Amino acid sequence: MSTRFEWSALVLRLIAGLTFLIHGIDKFQMGLGNVAGFFGTMGLPAFIAYFVAFLELIGGIALILGLGTRLFSAVMVVIMVGAILTAKLSIGFLSGQAGAGYELDLALLAMTLSLAISGSSKYSLDGALFGKKNIA
Repeated sequence: MSTRFEWSALVLRLIAGLTFLIHGIDKFQMGLGNVAGFFGTMGLPAFIAYFVAFLELIGGIALILGLGTRLFSAVMVVIMVGAILTAKLSIGFLSGQAGAGYELDLALLAMTLSLAISGSSKYSLDGALFGKKNIA
């Protein structure tokens, strides 16, 4: 893989990881019960809120560290598709309301889909621990 590709994948991995980490922390600070209540207003089971909060937190850390990049990116793709379809699509791309539209979710979907397909081994724990590039 070219060096330029690896550097760009590293940037995607770090920014996506940091974004998911902060969103996960935010869900814990809001209170998981409150997040579960919000999910309930959309007709989703409460356990999904806990699942998403933990995955954003752990997945964000894993992406930053480059541990299981393809696996965690694929999981984040599913979360972003779910967020767009259940919570954001009806609001629109750019919301005129207080909440955001699905523009950030779509950007994160593109970033994590790219990482799920290609991986990212530059400065990754996957590479350091396993000596392989682009492992799941």
